[in-house]
Amino acid sequence: MPQDREIAQRISDIPRHWATCTPDNVAVYEGERTVRFAQLWHGVALAQRYLEAQGVGAGDRVLIISENCLALITLVFALSELGAWPVVTNARLTAREIEEIRAHCRPRLMLFTHAASPDALRHGLRYRAREIAPPGLGPLMAADVDEGSEREPAELARDVAALIYTSGTTGQPKGVMVTHRGLLHYARVTAESRKMGPEDCAYAVMPMSHIFGLATLLLATFQAGGSLYLAARFNVNDACAALQHDAISILQGVPAMFSRILAHLNKQGVATLHSQRLRYLYTGGGPLEPTLKRNVEATFGQPLHHGYGMTEYAGSLFITRMDRPRSDCSAGEIVEGAELRVVGPNGEPVPQGTPGELWVRGPGVMRGYYRAPAQTAEALRPDGWLNTGDIGRLGPDGALFIVGRTRDLIIRSGFSVYPIEVESVINSHPSVRLSAVVGNPTEDGNEEIIAFVELREGETFDAAELHAYLAERLSPYKRPARIVRVSAIPTTASGKLHKHQLRGMVAELS
Repeated sequence: MPQDREIAQRISDIPRHWATCTPDNVAVYEGERTVRFAQLWHGVALAQRYLEAQGVGAGDRVLIISENCLALITLVFALSELGAWPVVTNARLTAREIEEIRAHCRPRLMLFTHAASPDALRHGLRYRAREIAPPGLGPLMAADVDEGSEREPAELARDVAALIYTSGTTGQPKGVMVTHRGLLHYARVTAESRKMGPEDCAYAVMPMSHIFGLATLLLATFQAGGSLYLAARFNVNDACAALQHDAISILQGVPAMFSRILAHLNKQGVATLHSQRLRYLYTGGGPLEPTLKRNVEATFGQPLHHGYGMTEYAGSLFITRMDRPRSDCSAGEIVEGAELRVVGPNGEPVPQGTPGELWVRGPGVMRGYYRAPAQTAEALRPDGWLNTGDIGRLGPDGALFIVGRTRDLIIRSGFSVYPIEVESVINSHPSVRLSAVVGNPTEDGNEEIIAFVELREGETFDAAELHAYLAERLSPYKRPARIVRVSAIPTTASGKLHKHQLRGMVAELS
């Protein structure tokens, strides 16, 4: 999108631009269907009329229970045109989780994309939603309109583009008010950093209920005039087939996605996959560990880029650069417009290279947590600094290394243990596909380290051998007291390690 497009005010201005300038360029590939920008924008206009007929206007919330599909994309942009807030919720969440979000955001309308998601159908039935097929959207389910839902004030409604509920890895999810300004800025910075253009096609499987799917995939790809290869949920066979048939030029996802692709190719006996069209690999949404990076780069023959971001900043704050890929697992360099402070417990600056809490400031900072003034005040400082709750350190060249979450820090015998470091060593063992480490309080006021491991297919679990392996590579205070085998490490709908659920599993082990 040309630089003069800085005049864009709403995220829907992005597809509007391409519908005018390049109407015949492909916007979305969905199965056998190809949708061009002019068609997409026509659908947005029709969806807008449907929403208006339901009384939806500026300041309303519309809860969309969905997985990635064309109807979801159309609704997001139609709501943007109206000044209403999409509350996109992953249909794979439990009934309890969805009801918590519904009760908190009090939407005027609830929609379910049941044609693209069996789970959306299940939720729709629970809310007694009826089947409809509005022009521009196709088959949907809609619950009764809540006439008592109150609208947000005009200024707030105009500022906020979407209400994104965090994955709730530690309990109650929070609704992040993500702004148009932040998303538009991030879309431009991301498209530029990846050197994206209309010829690019991005594999779009990360849920658009998550900032990764909404900002990095949908908005940044459309910002460049590129197209999306849409996937409702990750299927390793389909992903590898698309890569092998040169359908995708940009592959982005969480580390677990890349791990599953490698396992699938290994099972097929495929050592390398050098797609002629694939030109950019990126992983985010979780820590990158050396073994995975090395194996991905060997398989694809190109760098695996990495970054650090969060919902509260409308996307990435740090990213590795295409012209200077890194051999380490850092999150790269700070993006345009963002500022960073690395501070100690009382907000004081820490020495260069020392781990500390990350505070950020810039155009991507959220408006706040929805209907949670106390939590907003805890995270946002009056001068615009956002306390991320993450711990990191800066290398000599300014690269950021994420060490862990403040709440995940384990205090063992007076020493600070960062789970990411322990997980990285465990994951380097040949039999381990994935691991997750949590702390468990002991009677003496200390914390013990509990490691959960998921093995590679065909491998056997030998706890003693794994303990011995770690003893050679970790200081005594960093070694797990217990190693527990699980069939699969629990993850959130966005692919992050579900530490809250793991802590519950620890309680059951006691």
